[in-house]
Amino acid sequence: MVLLSLVASHHDLDLGVLERLQHDVHAVGRELVAATGYVTGAVVLATCNRFELYLDVDDIEHAPLATAAAAQTVAARSGYTTTQVVTHLQALTGTEASRHLFAVASGLDSMVVGEREIAGQVRRALTGARRDGTTTSGLEALFQAASRTSRAVEARTGLGAAGRSVVGVALDLAEPGLPAWPEVRCVLIGTGSYAGASLAALKARGCSDVRVYSPSGRAGQFAAARGVRAVPAGADLHAELADIDLVVACSGASGAVLEVDALAAVRTGTCCPLTVIDLALTHDVDPGVRDLPGVRLVGLQTVAEHAPAEHAAVQDAHQVVAAAAEEFEGDRRVREWDAVLVAARTRVLGALETLLSRLPEDQRDEAAERALRRRTRSRLHGPTVRAREAARAGDAIAYAVALAELSQVPVPEAPRRDAPAV
Repeated sequence: MVLLSLVASHHDLDLGVLERLQHDVHAVGRELVAATGYVTGAVVLATCNRFELYLDVDDIEHAPLATAAAAQTVAARSGYTTTQVVTHLQALTGTEASRHLFAVASGLDSMVVGEREIAGQVRRALTGARRDGTTTSGLEALFQAASRTSRAVEARTGLGAAGRSVVGVALDLAEPGLPAWPEVRCVLIGTGSYAGASLAALKARGCSDVRVYSPSGRAGQFAAARGVRAVPAGADLHAELADIDLVVACSGASGAVLEVDALAAVRTGTCCPLTVIDLALTHDVDPGVRDLPGVRLVGLQTVAEHAPAEHAAVQDAHQVVAAAAEEFEGDRRVREWDAVLVAARTRVLGALETLLSRLPEDQRDEAAERALRRRTRSRLHGPTVRAREAARAGDAIAYAVALAELSQVPVPEAPRRDAPAV
């Protein structure tokens, strides 16, 4: 089997392209696994600045077929041609794939380097694949290792401890046009994980006057659990914004929740400035609101342009990630190649146990049998260790040499009471 990663991110693509690639994203993994015999598992990681597919493919020779099938599946939903999708996706395999995911989970590949939210998004991607029945043991191991690496990076380097995040940068950008944070009146649009992170960031800055609006009607439960108010279900969102200083939108609803014409109508005659932060890749806010008098819009593209530069801990974090990826790939090769090694050892040890079991009881010598087992395992030990070391290093030639040594170890003769031990 081979782990194949297909990556599209903010590094290479406009956020509008990423938005289209993610259309109906949760069906992609299910369809790929159901429609092909060579893609045995799939995990989809879709965030505000990336769209990534992690596929378990039965053979490296089928990786191009898996890439083509994934491109066709995404193209059918995005409106792009298959050829266009292929050009948007970077294919990674082996150590490159695991190193990339470990870097992503650690916040090293984010719009804001060191952001904390991505680790939870990586975990939720695996949870979603479990729910859809598209995980495999290989993908489970990969994503669990990514989460461990993320924790190791933060523990060893402190990256992320300062609270660097997309939300934090957006609030930094919004701050100059706002009253003092304890006086800010805010409407939060959304009740998902990003809304939770946004609310926590607002409270940390001293903003307590937060009203929550949910396009799906979940505001009441979300707000009650966090000690804030909810905009009543069925209320007109735009009417709620007449005396508001700040809107933070991160619902990811299909289509704009905050519309330019409706907002213009409720702001007629007001001189109160309004700052709008739109953190949804699918645009909760009509981009046209930036042209309204007194309205300032901060979107993901603005966050990307003002994200803080990498700092000294990042280099150390990359070293942690690289070491973790090498270790993961080594462990994976050992597991994959171990079946042949076990068969080579079983040829000797299994045959020996069969011979011993066939001896008449009156001819068996337990002490001699134990000594024979020790000597046999000792002869097998050296080539076994060398084979596993070669598997870990990916050295197929050294692995073959070690297997050849194992094949030369003979099955010993069974000791008898009336015969000296061999």
